[in-house]
Amino acid sequence: MKTIFMTGLFLAGLLAGCADTADSPDSGETDTTPVEQEVDEEVQDNQEGEMDEQAEISEEPEIVAENLETPWSIVKHDETFFLTERPGNIVRIENGETTRQEVELEREISTVPEAGLLGFILDQDFSDNNLAYAYYTYEDSNGPFNRIITLQLDNDIWYEESVLLDEIPSGRVHHGGRLKIGPDDLLYAATGDAAVPELAQDTDSLAGKILRLNRDGSIPEDNPEPDSYIYSYGHRNPQGLTWAADGTMYSSEHGSTANDEINLIEAGQNYGWPVIEGEETQEGMQSPLFSSGMEETWAPSGMDYHDGRLFVSGLRGEAVYEFDLDEGDYREVVSEFGRIRDVLIEDGKMYFISSNTDGRGAPTENDDKLFQLSIED
Repeated sequence: MKTIFMTGLFLAGLLAGCADTADSPDSGETDTTPVEQEVDEEVQDNQEGEMDEQAEISEEPEIVAENLETPWSIVKHDETFFLTERPGNIVRIENGETTRQEVELEREISTVPEAGLLGFILDQDFSDNNLAYAYYTYEDSNGPFNRIITLQLDNDIWYEESVLLDEIPSGRVHHGGRLKIGPDDLLYAATGDAAVPELAQDTDSLAGKILRLNRDGSIPEDNPEPDSYIYSYGHRNPQGLTWAADGTMYSSEHGSTANDEINLIEAGQNYGWPVIEGEETQEGMQSPLFSSGMEETWAPSGMDYHDGRLFVSGLRGEAVYEFDLDEGDYREVVSEFGRIRDVLIEDGKMYFISSNTDGRGAPTENDDKLFQLSIED
């Protein structure tokens, strides 16, 4: 029986679910050959933060959809889900039915480790315009790059409509990929260092950054530098973005050998990589709110905020973690479902997707899956 833990929140398990087809070849943080990102996730003892009054409940979460192909992002519109799959599809889940929608892109999706169709977010007027934004990795004669685009939905097919930002450096690993619309209605994108650490400190490069752009692809006038998309820098491989109710911004980031980070993001700040990481400090550089330290690895990815807490999916940690911003403590609240890629909290429910078909997990029957739990304050 899978185990689920609760703290200040009650995570009530629900029952069974729906299905679709397929199984996936490789994955986010994936390769069959030794690469640096494998070291990112190699230290794991699943130690829990020091949060008290832990209780265990033994019911399973509801399976909303299964047989997914390396899903990466969860988006919910009314009662309909849209999930990106790294091989290049978008899965729609509506009224218990799962449909794999084709995505027509201008460039062929890269198959290097961790690459593919990654971040995805619907336009705020999606009901009227069928418009969305996506982040994907491609390759040309000059090598792999990432780009941010708009997608238009027409008769169950998504078409690449326009390129908002192109030639974001990519490499064999560390593509970043998370895409969100902030409280200011602007687009934010998390980019990896493309496995070239010094790029994270190079403010002439878009690698190892959190980027901020208008929804037409132009640079906001109030960015830290008015002629630059860069909102913050010194990041290694950030894969999660979220905001608190008061507008405070947070990110999750993969460390090199452990030293994973949860950061409070402020405009124009330097988050240290590769000069410092984890609990290290240096003047002029920001240290994280939380670090896994040298003895534990979370490999954090998607995240969401709820009631003074950050909920963060863990790949190597194979858990959803709860970070209490007031107490400064953290712990696992969901575990034993394998690698978790993204988490979404909405209308009293937590949704999370597994990533066991990504080449680094151990897929079980009908993996990967979208799960649902109810949350009661």
